[in-house]
Amino acid sequence: MQKATYMNSKGPIMFKNLNPGSLGFQATQTQAVEWAQAAGFAGADLVIDDAMKLEQENSSGYVKELFSRAGLKAGAWFPEVDWRADDSRFYSELSRLPAKARLAADLGCMRCITYVIPIHDTLSFRENWAFHVRRLRAMAEILNDHGHRFGLEFIGPAKSRVGKKYGFLNSIDGMLGLCQTIGTGNMGLLFDVWHWYTSHGTLDDIRQLSNSDIVCVHLNDAPAGIETDKLEDCVRELPGATGLIPLKDFLRALHGIGYDGPVTVEPFDAKLVKMGPLDGAKAAARALDSVWKAAKLQ
Repeated sequence: MQKATYMNSKGPIMFKNLNPGSLGFQATQTQAVEWAQAAGFAGADLVIDDAMKLEQENSSGYVKELFSRAGLKAGAWFPEVDWRADDSRFYSELSRLPAKARLAADLGCMRCITYVIPIHDTLSFRENWAFHVRRLRAMAEILNDHGHRFGLEFIGPAKSRVGKKYGFLNSIDGMLGLCQTIGTGNMGLLFDVWHWYTSHGTLDDIRQLSNSDIVCVHLNDAPAGIETDKLEDCVRELPGATGLIPLKDFLRALHGIGYDGPVTVEPFDAKLVKMGPLDGAKAAARALDSVWKAAKLQ
């Protein structure tokens, strides 16, 4: 399978990227690279804690060579910092973030990502806002010191906001507003098409963004026969499976603003898990190929 990278007159943009966890498979860094290469992806996400272990057990540059031999780009990485925990745990894990950021930078993996929960039991919107600014700014400053961008994912489905006393951010504008308030200049969106669709986002919402507003993109489709506001967050389909989410137009809009980062399939599809990791990765790659071809970007 040919690795796909979109091109425009200024050079490459958007590349197919694998995160095994997003398909439902736990993986070491070595497995993630092997599956990505075998399935025809152009990149793979960094499994940061395992990557650090590989460096310690082997030699400096071991993981970089692993990606290089496979002909893969490094996509994005999760900081593995429990920033919602109590102060003791948070600051203990935060102290290890600089070393992770240095390794990721050495690998050219400059996109760190996390997600923001759209509800809370005890914190009002204002209190939760202040908490997020304080915790995420501490992380963003460290990441900025090492040249990383930091992407935040908003959660769109209406059902995700049921059962808690207080609501929180669940839209593009809200999340970008938080990024602006944090003010480190290196923040943007982990932009999942699922959350854009379930929050009733529009293509014009995307066209008003710039490449600097988007750190990473996740792709999937919606199951058939369910009203948008009744969709469950973790019940999705492979891209193009139902055609309910306008992925062709979504990708065209991203192309139009010059998005130049990884595009990762995240379907939470039980059928995919039953295939096993390699066949699942190949199915995800075929789904990406199909929607990219439909978007006429290759």
